[in-house]
Amino acid sequence: MNRTIALLLFAAALAPAQAPRTRTDNVVDTLHGVEIVDPYRWLEDQKSPETRAWIDAQNRYTRSFLGAIDNRAALTKRLTELRRIDSVGTPIERGGRYFFSKRKADQDLSVLYVRKGLNGPDHALLDPHPMSPDHTVSTGLMDVSEDGRTILYWVRKGGADEVEVRRMDVDSRNDLPGILPAARYFGVSLTPDGKTVYYSRNGKEGSRVYRRSSAGGPEAKIFGDGYGPDKSVGVTVSEDGRYLLIHVFYGSSSPKSEIWFQNLRGGGPVRPIVSDIDARFSGEIASDTLYIQTNWNAPNNKLMAVDLRKPFNENWREIIPEGRSALRSFSLAGGRICANYLENVSSRVVIFTPEGKREREISFPSLGTVGDVNGRWGSKEAFFGFSSFHMPPVGYRYDVETGEREVWSRLAPPMKPESFELKQVWYTSKDGTKVPMFVLHRKGLTLDGSHPAYLTGYGGFNLSRTPGFSPEAVLWAEMGGIYAVPNLRGGGEFGEEWHKAGMLAKKQTVFEDFISAAEYLVEKGYTQPARLGISGRSNGGLLVAAALTQRPDLFGAVVCGYPLIDMVRYHKFLLGGLWVSEYGSADDPEQFRYIHAYSPYHRVKAGTKYPSVMFVTGDNDTRVDPLHARKMAALMQASTGSDRPMLLHYDTKSGHSAGLPLTKEIEHAVDELSYLLWQLQPPQSHAAAAK
Repeated sequence: MNRTIALLLFAAALAPAQAPRTRTDNVVDTLHGVEIVDPYRWLEDQKSPETRAWIDAQNRYTRSFLGAIDNRAALTKRLTELRRIDSVGTPIERGGRYFFSKRKADQDLSVLYVRKGLNGPDHALLDPHPMSPDHTVSTGLMDVSEDGRTILYWVRKGGADEVEVRRMDVDSRNDLPGILPAARYFGVSLTPDGKTVYYSRNGKEGSRVYRRSSAGGPEAKIFGDGYGPDKSVGVTVSEDGRYLLIHVFYGSSSPKSEIWFQNLRGGGPVRPIVSDIDARFSGEIASDTLYIQTNWNAPNNKLMAVDLRKPFNENWREIIPEGRSALRSFSLAGGRICANYLENVSSRVVIFTPEGKREREISFPSLGTVGDVNGRWGSKEAFFGFSSFHMPPVGYRYDVETGEREVWSRLAPPMKPESFELKQVWYTSKDGTKVPMFVLHRKGLTLDGSHPAYLTGYGGFNLSRTPGFSPEAVLWAEMGGIYAVPNLRGGGEFGEEWHKAGMLAKKQTVFEDFISAAEYLVEKGYTQPARLGISGRSNGGLLVAAALTQRPDLFGAVVCGYPLIDMVRYHKFLLGGLWVSEYGSADDPEQFRYIHAYSPYHRVKAGTKYPSVMFVTGDNDTRVDPLHARKMAALMQASTGSDRPMLLHYDTKSGHSAGLPLTKEIEHAVDELSYLLWQLQPPQSHAAAAK
């Protein structure tokens, strides 16, 4: 008997014979004439003693398996080598001072540093490590006054979305009066003199914009009345402090948005730029000009300029027309427009003059992702970063006027990028649409169907999955595995039409794109169903749960993280109301029809031989309610007709917005990778273990 099989038998012997029992209730709703059975409704109450006892029992059951897996020590060692390295973030310059995050190799959390002058010494400004013994409290920079002497920073506990906002005097390193209490903020911005703070705070009634002295005192509400919880409102102060800019987003995927502004020097009311056009608008101000990126009559986006002294629609100017590639974002630096495009899901950055004349393009060595060029309108200095799945991030300092760049920072994990092969393949989805997918593996790998594959995706909210550095992907490929990321419809990789093709009534298209990607990997000899693992988080958790319930025969294991699963009730909890524009609502009869048809919680069929699933969530997920994972774990444990374990990995201190110490991040990643490797053993290993 080989060691792998012996350890599988050992794990099975240690683990409880059955998952913890979960009681059921006879809860039946009738919605639009359809009976909806919900036997685990009681698990929606996160604080009840019964739910807490159930969570504890589930965690013991899960740990009994994970703790006995053979390769954990080796995985931990290698992932620690790849992740526990010095890392430096992109800086912000104010008053000749550079503010940036840095995490040393022996640290769990990022520390905020300040450097006076480009070549001056680094000084630690804000260290979150002493704030909690288990390093679950993290911090980050929000804004800096023009002279670089005052900062606003956030404090997050666990992975909650809610943060506390604090103010610090940079010279003394002392906190100042003016704390904003823990809440979900959609924008916090200082005036250049540091005396006033504008912020958008989200509450039960929706988002509202306030003004207050940065030192504290009463707040004045200046915008937001009439907008409900299905809208989010963002706020920022222009670079020179002359204008206040307000965005209203109609849901998280922003099929429509509004822009308002206020002249802070001239006084007067908050005025609309655009509030009555069914399109998405986002803007940034330079001097008296508002530059607007929009998909209005331009699915791939275009850029327009608005003179804020005469902002009427008839005075708008198109300065960068729609192109064949999707304009992902833009930024303003050095008196120029830095446009970040996606061309076949790889980044291209083009520099334009304020009038829209193309000056140059920034080139890169391979398929990869470029972050937004971070700079200021009045300074020629800017910063950006580049990475790919197997290429660690490099940060650059960029002269916007000359196009010259130099390395600002470089991650240097012990690995050789040249030992991997990254390619982009195109496969055919169920309806005939060609869909691209990135595939990473070791060079020279023989495609004989024997390799474990890790397939992950997202497909929603106009978000694009571009190649960015992943230590987990590198480790998976080093072990002989296939790492694959398809660019599913619902994302923004090819503009708004690609997004619309996977939202609302067309959401099923996203799942079919993902299933077709899995079939392609099998057909082309990368892997086989028993060795194919899928993983997704948040909307990606919905994705893999839908794939699981629609094609249980196609996968060997599933990691379903922080997921949306009960789609009939999702909109009733936490931020669910913001996502109705993406998914629809079961309250609407027509939308209920297609939501109920794919809702994973309602597609589980008793007796079906499902692959093993590990649901991952935690108490501090204040975005996607953990009730989804709790209910689905209970239902899968009761329903599966296979002998594969159904596990719940539930961390009481983690949440949607990360915020965990590096030690804990590595532990969680090892949990997921070791689980997948265990479940994706060759079929004969499972057969031997079952005996």
